[in-house]
Amino acid sequence: MPWRMARRVWPYLIGVGLLSLMSGCSLYQKPQRPAWRAAAENACFAEKRIQLSAYVQPAPELEGPGICGLTRPLHVTALQGGQVRLNSRMTLDCPMVAELESWLTDVIQPAAIARFGQPVVQINTMGAYACRGMNNQIGARISEHAFGNAIDVGGFVLADGRAIVIRRDWTHGDEQTQAFLRDAQGGACERFTTVLAPGSNAFHYDHIHVDLAMHGSTSRGLRRICKPALQNVAPPPSRDNLPEAPDLEEETDSAQLKTYPGRDYARAAPSGAVPPTPPLALGPRNLSPPREVAGSGIIRADGAFDPDDDSTSTIRMR
Repeated sequence: MPWRMARRVWPYLIGVGLLSLMSGCSLYQKPQRPAWRAAAENACFAEKRIQLSAYVQPAPELEGPGICGLTRPLHVTALQGGQVRLNSRMTLDCPMVAELESWLTDVIQPAAIARFGQPVVQINTMGAYACRGMNNQIGARISEHAFGNAIDVGGFVLADGRAIVIRRDWTHGDEQTQAFLRDAQGGACERFTTVLAPGSNAFHYDHIHVDLAMHGSTSRGLRRICKPALQNVAPPPSRDNLPEAPDLEEETDSAQLKTYPGRDYARAAPSGAVPPTPPLALGPRNLSPPREVAGSGIIRADGAFDPDDDSTSTIRMR
């Protein structure tokens, strides 16, 4: 019996010993997330880039499996103080929420007003936090979704209830709808470090993926990935029903005029000469009694001498 028991115990002891050795050599240590992720979250809160509200609420720290998770996650149900809903609650990190707010304020809403005459009231998302590989592929490099640092946008809903669906409208929408989606992509490329829209690859045919991954730096700042290449889009429609303004006429140099409104100067000005200034209409308070001096012409009401008027030798003050 003792021999049989020893045969059973020895494998167990050997296994424990190997685990102890691995632990002592730090080979059994849990994988750690890159330090910059927690630093970015903490900096975002310290700089007060977001405002906590009924729609943006702190959530418990997410740990694992593996290196998945967030230090200070947020549960988000709406943006812009509740004016723009999300179709479901998303778990995101602070920097992503801040950039989404900026994207909405500076790009999405102005484009929607210009092209549709109304704002966006809902974003239809297709995922945020998820511990998975890129493009949901087994064995692929871990996705930014695994850190709450990405979101997939599937479409928008306007104030009148109209739904803009990226899967359908990216290529089959009317001119203004397609232009609006390109506006959204272009504005995203200025704020996020990764933007993958339909046409970038086979996995993004129905949504726009945006994230804040660290791709390194260049001489011009952070390296950004923006696919497909941005396109020129149609201008927004005119919404005031007014005709286009006429072309501006070139301003006239009054010094070259031979006549002036209100008085006809029959005598043409010599070449290169400056023509006289037309009389000014002044009120009664500027009247003064006439006075006579030798010579011809008049002193106009503006105080300038006019030698062209030789009808009298009296210089009149008008």
